[in-house]
Amino acid sequence: MRKKAVTGMMGLALAAMMFTGCGAANGEDGGAAATVEESAEETQEAEPETDGEQESAQAEPAETETAAAPETDGDDAEAYEAVDVRVGSLKGPTSMGLVYLMDQADKGEAANNYTFTMAAVADELLPSMISGDLDIVLVPANVAGVLYNKTEGGVSVIDINTLGVLYMVSGDGTVQSMEDLKGRTVYLTGKGTTPDYVLQYLLRENGVDGDVTLEYKSEATEVAAVLAQTPDAIGVLPQPFVTAACAQNESLSVVMDLMEEWAKVQGEGGSSLVTGVTVVRNDFLAEHQEAVDKFLEEHAASTDYANEHVEEAAELVAAAGIIEKAPVAVKAMPQCNITYIDGEDMKTALSGYLEVLFEQDPASVGGALPNDDFYYVN
Repeated sequence: MRKKAVTGMMGLALAAMMFTGCGAANGEDGGAAATVEESAEETQEAEPETDGEQESAQAEPAETETAAAPETDGDDAEAYEAVDVRVGSLKGPTSMGLVYLMDQADKGEAANNYTFTMAAVADELLPSMISGDLDIVLVPANVAGVLYNKTEGGVSVIDINTLGVLYMVSGDGTVQSMEDLKGRTVYLTGKGTTPDYVLQYLLRENGVDGDVTLEYKSEATEVAAVLAQTPDAIGVLPQPFVTAACAQNESLSVVMDLMEEWAKVQGEGGSSLVTGVTVVRNDFLAEHQEAVDKFLEEHAASTDYANEHVEEAAELVAAAGIIEKAPVAVKAMPQCNITYIDGEDMKTALSGYLEVLFEQDPASVGGALPNDDFYYVN
């Protein structure tokens, strides 16, 4: 199995747009669970696809009788027939891990004929997934559970693409652990969203849930505003709001990484704080399993590229319109925990995370935990 994670920072001007892609915005968490069923009834017929022409490589004529024969790997590559694959993702970290594959597809160098759709919030993608107008989507982890239940097991998760993006921010340097929150107020986004579920779980597991006051704001920008006005206040923010808030006020800093706090509670072999996952329609998987496996290979390679070539990937991020300027993307990407995890490691990390959410609110994952057939372990 392969694992890689990247972390980095963003600017304030693009915070509102990017937040929807980090999996912690209201529209991607509790709000998505409440609207999937209504959205399914409002789906429209798919627009005709515009498929790029796929040119097959032609063997060069031999210049001499001793010219080398074509390699076996090349023959295998030509034998694979490209499949039309429609992929939806969010304008944020989930799409950052795809930009290299998007670029390869634009150049006609990808294994499949990909059509990519980016949306601001998950609710914009779910109707198309339910109606069959999208084949693969990258969505928040809990929304994948909702989608599984709404489609009665009609989807499978094939990889984890983003880990935790939640951080506790304050100008009060005495706050260094969950125990230090006793008697304090913590500001965070709306009740019933990912930040709420995660923080309440961590407070409970550290035995301080009854000693901390939680004050909810409708948007992360409101939490950032409180911190700007009162630096010794404590707030939970996702990236890129963390970077934005700290850039605007030098007295602010990250006092706790909630992904690290989650790992402390879970212990070795436990689940991870999962933000984004990749989901496929089972009808498409049954008909085109090889194409899905090709996508996984290319998604892994695209994630590696984002991890190992941040400056080059940042140019692609800017060109795709995910972040306006490449220098901002360079700072942003390392803090968004872009990753690729598949197989049994994916199942272990994600199933444990969904169990925690389910214990707090069954509706957060669609009313029931997904069965084992939810996890594509090939």
